[in-house]
Amino acid sequence: MKTMRAMVLEKPYSMVLKEVPVPQISGGEVLIKIKYCGICGSDWGAYTGKYADEAALLPLVIGHEFYGVVVEKGDTVPDSIAVGGRVSVDICLPCGTCYNCRHGEPLLCGNFRQIGIHTAETSGGYSEYIKVPWQNIYKVPADVTDHQAAFIEPITCCLNASEKMGITIGSSFVVIGAGLGIIHAALAKLRGATPVIVVDTNNDRLEMAKKMAADFVINAAEKDVVAEVKRLTGGEGADFVLEAVGTAKTYEMAFQMVRRGGKMEAFGICSDDDYASLRPVEFVLQEKRITGSCAGIGNNWQQAINLLQFKRIDPTSLISMVVPLEETEITLKELQENKKLVKVLVSPEITKREVY
Repeated sequence: MKTMRAMVLEKPYSMVLKEVPVPQISGGEVLIKIKYCGICGSDWGAYTGKYADEAALLPLVIGHEFYGVVVEKGDTVPDSIAVGGRVSVDICLPCGTCYNCRHGEPLLCGNFRQIGIHTAETSGGYSEYIKVPWQNIYKVPADVTDHQAAFIEPITCCLNASEKMGITIGSSFVVIGAGLGIIHAALAKLRGATPVIVVDTNNDRLEMAKKMAADFVINAAEKDVVAEVKRLTGGEGADFVLEAVGTAKTYEMAFQMVRRGGKMEAFGICSDDDYASLRPVEFVLQEKRITGSCAGIGNNWQQAINLLQFKRIDPTSLISMVVPLEETEITLKELQENKKLVKVLVSPEITKREVY
């Protein structure tokens, strides 16, 4: 039996490098050799046991922002998917038969699973190999770099949120959080939002946001954010606000800065037992609206690839470093302590850190 290295999350706060079996593929599956897997903020939630549904699945190999190369395919996989091809993967596995799936809402599937989050049988991105259904594969063009390809999955999440918001040309947009929030800001700019405002507490991240997309940045540790947003929007508040941090405090802040008739998008993931205080009267008398988005799915993958291929967005400046597979756990902790770090990629192909 062939084996591979994988970082196994055995229990909360314990991730161990192990030799595990390489996933065995069936007729309609593809085996991918992972080149990079980005560390997502939600991985910290899985690592700490914050998300109850994931904690119940342990031990598990997590990691869902992966990109790689096809090394083996089953006998019913189409010829269009070739061994050696560079690919990204739609990680969503809706059941296809529940109420929400049959109503065109697969992300709300009652049996929803995602590769690298809920799937012990496939492995996850913090390993050398992963198996996936061929139908979930998207080819990565030659003019999209390996580093850019590692951002395809997070860009799909941002695309879904952007579509749900329905940002219009000339509308004001605020995002709280300058991690993935910087990509949210870039997409809002592409949609014609004016001005684009990014909020964070770290000046290095805010400087990145300014270079990539933001018209204005606000350091929440130095200013009254709600007052500053209202000042920048003529006293009205923002047309659109997206929360990309995942705390009750920042959700409350986001709702306060939405103008009358404006819209807030919930994107940051809080703990299952977190609650925010919102004034119901503002839903009625001010007609504020809130929608949520949890992931990208389906054609969001091709949209993300198109944006990268045709240079509409280039997130590679957000990469802080690339680390070897065995440093996954310590890097998860480091990301919590060093807020200058934005995006970190894990690679099973390197033996020492590459710092950018």
